[in-house]
Amino acid sequence: MAKIMIVEDDQSIAKLISENLEKWQIDTHIIEDFNQVMEEFNDYKPDLVLLDINLPVYDGYYWNQEIRKVSKTPIIIISSRNSNMDQIMAMNMGADDFVEKPFSVDILVAKINALLRRTYDFTKNTSDIIEHNGLKLNLSSGTVEIGADKIDLSKNEYKLLQRLLRDQGKIVTREQLLNFMWDDERFVDDNTLTVNINRLRGKIEKFGLKNYIVTKVGQGYIIP
Repeated sequence: MAKIMIVEDDQSIAKLISENLEKWQIDTHIIEDFNQVMEEFNDYKPDLVLLDINLPVYDGYYWNQEIRKVSKTPIIIISSRNSNMDQIMAMNMGADDFVEKPFSVDILVAKINALLRRTYDFTKNTSDIIEHNGLKLNLSSGTVEIGADKIDLSKNEYKLLQRLLRDQGKIVTREQLLNFMWDDERFVDDNTLTVNINRLRGKIEKFGLKNYIVTKVGQGYIIP
């Protein structure tokens, strides 16, 4: 399992990132004492560091340099500073990527996964299969099977099923699904989500799995 250290003084952002990474079976450690960044880095031994620039005590550039003195661990800078100079400084100090705030959490997670894949081999410890109640979703091949039957899903239907399965047993709100499915949900008709959910549910039910996706009125959807 990969380990990510999150150095971000906005705890709401840090927790949001952590919760999303844990859905990908990635362990996280959020820094709370910004005097102890290097001590916690050495104790936790992360596979990747998410590092904000604006921090208490010392800024992210300082900690970037300190980490690079002792380690080649991948570093992604996340910052509201968006000038070319900030990005150039980060890269010159050894950061591997720079993500501007506000950012899409899904895009950040994708960048993290891509950087981890380039740097390490976690394939032996990470399953490409999500199975629940007779349905099997294969992340590597993009297929969905119920028993011996393969279900033909659209890109959006597959993406919805993947998100709901990762949160199996938990209610996923319509807002969370809209944010996950479309980067800017302001331009998406709310009915589009309903249509995609109904089509996905219908295709699953054709193969005998009734009530696989349950609507929680006023709350969202859940795969129980």
